[in-house]
Amino acid sequence: MKKSKASQLFDKTLMKESAKAGLALVIVAALTLEATGLVQFYFAQKGIKAEATLRAETQLESTRHQIMDVVNQAEAAVRNNVWLASYCLTQPDTLARVAQLLVENNPVVMGSSISMVPGYYKNRPLYAPYVCKGPDGGLEIKSLATEEYDYPSQEWFTKPLELGKGYWSEPYIDEGGGEILMTTFSMPVRDLQGRVAAVLTADLSLDWLTELVGGTHVYPNAFNMVVSRTGQIMVCPAETLIMRTTVQQAASGMEDTTALGNLNRAMLSGQSGSMRIREKGVYSQVFFAPVERTGWSMSIVIPENEIYSGIKKIGTLVTLLQLLGIGLLILILYNLFKNQFKYQNLSKQKERMQGELHIASAIQMAMIPKIFPPFPERSELDMSAAIVPAKEVGGDMYDFYIRDEKLFFCIGDVSGKGVPASLVMAVTRSLFRTVSAHEKSARRIVTTLNDSMSESNESNMFVTFFCGILDLGTGHLRYCNAGHNAPLLLTNKIEELPVHPNLPLGILRGFEFQEQEMDLKYDDALFLFTDGLTEAENIHHDLFGDQRVHEVLHTRRSSQGHLEAMQAAVKEFVGEAPQSDDLTMLFIHYTNDKPNVHAERHLILHNDIQQIPQLADFLESIAEEKKLPQSLTMSLNLALEEAVTNVILYAYPKDADGLVDIEAIIRPHEVEFILSDNGIPFDPTTTPPIDISLGVEERPLGGLGMHLVRQIMDSVRYRRDGDRNILTMIKNI
Repeated sequence: MKKSKASQLFDKTLMKESAKAGLALVIVAALTLEATGLVQFYFAQKGIKAEATLRAETQLESTRHQIMDVVNQAEAAVRNNVWLASYCLTQPDTLARVAQLLVENNPVVMGSSISMVPGYYKNRPLYAPYVCKGPDGGLEIKSLATEEYDYPSQEWFTKPLELGKGYWSEPYIDEGGGEILMTTFSMPVRDLQGRVAAVLTADLSLDWLTELVGGTHVYPNAFNMVVSRTGQIMVCPAETLIMRTTVQQAASGMEDTTALGNLNRAMLSGQSGSMRIREKGVYSQVFFAPVERTGWSMSIVIPENEIYSGIKKIGTLVTLLQLLGIGLLILILYNLFKNQFKYQNLSKQKERMQGELHIASAIQMAMIPKIFPPFPERSELDMSAAIVPAKEVGGDMYDFYIRDEKLFFCIGDVSGKGVPASLVMAVTRSLFRTVSAHEKSARRIVTTLNDSMSESNESNMFVTFFCGILDLGTGHLRYCNAGHNAPLLLTNKIEELPVHPNLPLGILRGFEFQEQEMDLKYDDALFLFTDGLTEAENIHHDLFGDQRVHEVLHTRRSSQGHLEAMQAAVKEFVGEAPQSDDLTMLFIHYTNDKPNVHAERHLILHNDIQQIPQLADFLESIAEEKKLPQSLTMSLNLALEEAVTNVILYAYPKDADGLVDIEAIIRPHEVEFILSDNGIPFDPTTTPPIDISLGVEERPLGGLGMHLVRQIMDSVRYRRDGDRNILTMIKNI
């Protein structure tokens, strides 16, 4: 229909007034931007200096953490083998094996020795077996007790004996051994009578330190430097100064000797902070910090003219940004006027989107189990679930299935609502099915999901998630929580299941999730839910809350009856208020009145020698449950560590990623360990017995580890099942 002249005149007047208002808005915006630029310029210099300071301190802290990681690895390697060295002192020929194990199991260690106190062995006045990595990567066994090398007078030998504790030697150039920078960590070893008998060492190459500290900087002419406890320059751009000159000697020929002397004293005394120095008329800021326990100190030197170089560009940059902002504002106003004539099509588009959302909702609901009871043939299980999206599609999910007589189940809540949340929900459910199909550990399932979702999480959405694995035969439950609501445990009372909160999925790749476990008894139940239940609001914005949930669960019903009663209670409480969040519930009722008598513990490791320390925590939990003596626990740890190390080093090809599956079955009078892997076929029980009466030079390399396993365990058996190696070790208790 054609508009009347009056209507057309009204439209023109409206457009003219809108144009005036838009012009006034542009002028006000220009003035505001100009004032903002002046304020920014005023604070720019102060902010840039603060940024440079923070960046340098952050880099120093990051570098210190990386250095301490290597330092801690080396110290832990020595400390963890001191007890074994003490144990082997009665058999001198086995000491080389201790040094060999230390080098094999610790990639950061280049060599290790057990150097005896002169005269400790009457028939061997000087005895110091040494194991190091050769040029081809293999291990070489040598002796430090030679006429050319007086090891009892070396710093690495005398200092730990003098101090009675671990000691880091002064760095040195390994002359004749590749001309590389080295350092040594050593600790005294006492025999079973408490006498100091030897010194156990770990040699480290410091090539990694040069690469780590000598990295690139944001500032072109900035550089790093590391000095030893005596002031020797260990790392700096001038290679001719390394381990040949002290900081004080280098500073003697420079312009600002007073400031440099103060800097040198501060670094050598283990202080941290910053100082300003001058050389050839150019001022620089020096940021420095100590490296604990080593006596080293590291620093970053940044010329001040580079710190403030960007301030000259601020004025031009701010002007350009102001012009860009005004241009964008004009563009926005133009599009605003233009889009006023397009709103009439929104109704049709909304109807089409509504239809597509209905289809998406149907697809989403088809992905989750919705037939209850889901396992009518299983007498040991009664369960039910329900999901009610706040919109046509939602971000809540649950899933479950039975594999190998274990119920795998999960519940999750995606941050946000609508289509994006539903897509993340679909991905999470698919990943759960895929990963859990070949995993037995709830922690590994959650970790794999987290790493996969963090890798491509461009939308910055996360998922609170709870994963459980219930052994239907024993009632043993292993579970891992990722930031989700704690489920409720229904026994003779109602209480929250103890959970570690951990981080939700999709936030931080590589996060270490913690797995927990407990046993369900006959007639125990789990009630899992999302926060849409406790945070359901009525028209007064009151929350449904935990107390009302407990009141509904107080009366025992069937699993389906519990969910129907909970939904009815929420509906009555909310009344006419719109649903504010997705609501999902999962009820699991354990009804097996004849559970198996044994208990299981489970651990999965990658074929990475760095994961070996997890075995100690694994055995500690078993020892606490069975109240095992510490000596027996240490022996079991040694046997299990040897067997697992054997798999890690030899079951898989070099650089191939594989898994070691460790299962512990705890019975009243024995502990059974089952190690399985899908590596190359190998029967370690065929290793011939070791004659420990032979000298270390006469005995072939290897085989001592399996000898220790046979000595400690009461039964060791191997079998090949399909493509898997299975080693069974039993210890009577």
